[in-house]
This record gives sequence, structure tokens and C-alpha cells, in this order.
Amino acid sequence: MTDTRPADGTPGLQPVAPGLTGRPWISQDWLDVVFVHWRVDVSAVAPLLPAGTRPDTMALDGTDDGVTTWVGLIAFRFEDTRFPPFSTGSIGDFVELNVRVYTVDEQGQRGVVFLSLDAGKLLPTLGARVATGLPYRWAVAESRSGDDRVGYAMRRHGTHLRSMVDVRVGDPIAEPTTLETFLTARWGMHVRRGGRTRFWPNEHEPWPLHRASVVSMRDDLVGAAGLPFGLTELEPDSVLYSPGVTTRFGRGR
Repeated sequence: MTDTRPADGTPGLQPVAPGLTGRPWISQDWLDVVFVHWRVDVSAVAPLLPAGTRPDTMALDGTDDGVTTWVGLIAFRFEDTRFPPFSTGSIGDFVELNVRVYTVDEQGQRGVVFLSLDAGKLLPTLGARVATGLPYRWAVAESRSGDDRVGYAMRRHGTHLRSMVDVRVGDPIAEPTTLETFLTARWGMHVRRGGRTRFWPNEHEPWPLHRASVVSMRDDLVGAAGLPFGLTELEPDSVLYSPGVTTRFGRGR
């Protein structure tokens, strides 16, 4: 896999995580992960980012054109969420759908910014919002799978916002393209909290990826997050599936 190094010389992305320093404080299984992405101009994303970050860019052909960034609608099942420093117990299983964009900071750290995260269990939603400062919202959410298809549906409590995505899983990917690595191998997140932007690193094994195609979709979350309305009515530029990974997070810095 070649290094996805942008034109400004910041470190590129690799499918293998660089590894955490110190003991992880959250461990989670992310299962039946659906990645749906659209490309957009950086001007649609830049106003939504925390201070000290800018849109990370890559064109469809895997080159950095400085203009094209990406919006992701990601759906998956959480299982076996643990907090190793405090307890060996699990807080249970639930479904999450999130809207994310791609960022690089002034130190060259490349990650994601979550514009919204809708989760199907109340206590983990509240706990994650308090512990991390991420914009978690409680939702009714469910998943279904079978016959090479995986689907997710949710409705955010107290609103009319809904999201539904149903994909058909295709062949496994022997070696991800540069763009597929850019969209999935993100080893941290940028979070604005307490007047500061922090980078929370994470690690997991390389994503086992499959090609996928959308069978049906309806989404209100992307537009509600401040991105262009109608974007999710367009055909996605990338659709991927993964059976999952076990992810560990380090402390924010």
C-alpha cells in the first residue's frame, strides 16, 4: 500500500494503525460496518470543523487535489464496550449511525470529526457524550442482515429525523485502493471540548473490506448536521462493508 501523503507533506495514511502509547481506556467491537461516502467541495465542510483543523482532501483517483473532501454516513453495531482502566464488564450492545468528515490538524495528525452520532441505547449515549464531548444523540435504532444484505434504520428521539440504509455486500477487497484507505484507516478523531481541540487516537487491526452497493437509502442526518441538503439523494461515490474490528481508544491530547 502506497503512502497517501497529501501535497503539503503531512504524514500519509496506512491501513495498519501506528499503535497507542499507554493503556487504552475504551475497547469496543464494531461489527457489520457500512461505509457510505459522497465527495464534496471543501467549502461545504470547512465551516463545521473545530479550530486548528482543516478538511483532509483526496480526489476520486486517489490524488490530493486540495479541493475534494468527503462526507461519510457510517452505520454499525457496537458490541462488548469496555473501559479497561475501571472495569472488565461490558455496557451492552447497540446500533449507531454517525455522520463524519475528514480532517488534518496543525501537527499533521489526520483523523475524523463527528458531526452527529445517533445511538440506540440511552445510558451509553449519555455516558459517551459526557466522557468525550462528542455530539451523541439517543435514537431508536435497529439492524438486520441476511442473504448478503445488511441494513440499518433509526429515528432520533424528539425529532422527525430518520435514516435508513440497506446495502448488498459484494466481493472481499484483497488490497484497498488509496481512496478506500483514506476513507477507512483513520487513526483518531478531533474533538472540540473545553475551548480546546483534542486528538483522540485509536487502533485496530486493518479493516477487512468488501465492495458493496446501495439497495435503498433515505437519510435526514447529513443535512441536519449542516451539510448540503439533498446530498444523500445523490448516488454515493463509495460504498464499502466490513464484518468488523475490535477498536481501542487512547487518551485525548
